[in-house]
Amino acid sequence: MATNPLMQTIEALAKEKGIEPGVVIAAMEEAYLTASRKHYKAGEDLRARLNTDTGQMELVAVKTIVAEVTNPAIEVSLEEALGIYGSDSGVEVGDQIEFPQSTEKLGRIAAQTAKQVIFQKVREAERENVFLEFDQRVGEVLTGLVKRFEQGDMIVEIGRIEAILPRKEQSRAESYNQGDRVRAVIRGVNKSAKGPQVVLSRTDAALLIKLFEQEVPEIYDGTVMIRGAVREAGDRAKVAVYSRERDIDPVGACVGMKGTRVQAIIRELRGEKIDIVEWSDDPVQFVMNALSPAKVQRVSITDDENKVMEVLVEDSQLSLAIGKKGQNVRLAAKLTGWKIDIKSEEEKRKEVEAELGALEAGAGDEAAAGDDTAAADTPAAEPETAPDAGTSGGNDQ
Repeated sequence: MATNPLMQTIEALAKEKGIEPGVVIAAMEEAYLTASRKHYKAGEDLRARLNTDTGQMELVAVKTIVAEVTNPAIEVSLEEALGIYGSDSGVEVGDQIEFPQSTEKLGRIAAQTAKQVIFQKVREAERENVFLEFDQRVGEVLTGLVKRFEQGDMIVEIGRIEAILPRKEQSRAESYNQGDRVRAVIRGVNKSAKGPQVVLSRTDAALLIKLFEQEVPEIYDGTVMIRGAVREAGDRAKVAVYSRERDIDPVGACVGMKGTRVQAIIRELRGEKIDIVEWSDDPVQFVMNALSPAKVQRVSITDDENKVMEVLVEDSQLSLAIGKKGQNVRLAAKLTGWKIDIKSEEEKRKEVEAELGALEAGAGDEAAAGDDTAAADTPAAEPETAPDAGTSGGNDQ
């Protein structure tokens, strides 16, 4: 513990701002040096340091020992140095000597300058600490208090800092008032002229994943893994889960007894519907699972390179598979990474009939064209030739 009042003040300030005391001391030394340079203006190599024992700021001018002085402001002759320290001191050319400078004449303006620099440096150090702290916590869920609203954006107080929950990161199914507690995920940290800005989100899928980790012990301990999560905040979400142990049902673990676990998450997200599906390394099976709650008849890969699948469902399941405004199939496509083309049995039957009809029509046209070609290639019959009269009379006896 510091004994002099100045060091006690420095330690208290450092603790309040969440920075090291050395940062405050460095800021004070730089501030003092800046003020001193404005006063002396002689081109000297000035240096300031705080004597932590006495609590006094010391100012010195540093000069280099040279054989021949060309710049008296920063150089001193060897002869003069030996006169100061003595011939047996061992000083030589190239060494540096400190000359104490008076600080009594710095005055009020210099003190004010020093004060401004100290505040600026401490503020910069505080901002850098905030940035480093929260930049390492991106993806973490925090709880804060709604402090105020600015043009639709929500300002949330988290400890000693203020974070922002932008309008685009707010769920349309939610509304908050000043003083309400809000739980959100750290989306990122932006550096700005006013300092680091911690950006929160209530719509990011990372919030959903973290909520599952908090509510489901099997996910927290790594027995059940979340392999993907997609959301349309306020409406619906899909989560793909996988169990590393055969005896544990990943979907059942996430749902909980009588749905208690998933219901807690749904309440936190203000009624957002959550489909929990089992992940599979077989893309066909994964797509079938992802389209839950719709039941799929058949899935076939139509374009492996571009990751396109055709999904066949019963007529009664078509609207359920597609979902309201295409939401179910859209979320399933995002979750699986495949483009999904859903067709009902009736649509597929008509499509097949149309293809067969086109093939039959094409085959009929080819047959007709073949008959015409055959007729054109057959030679015309030659007329019979009448017997030659002179020849028939050659049997005369």
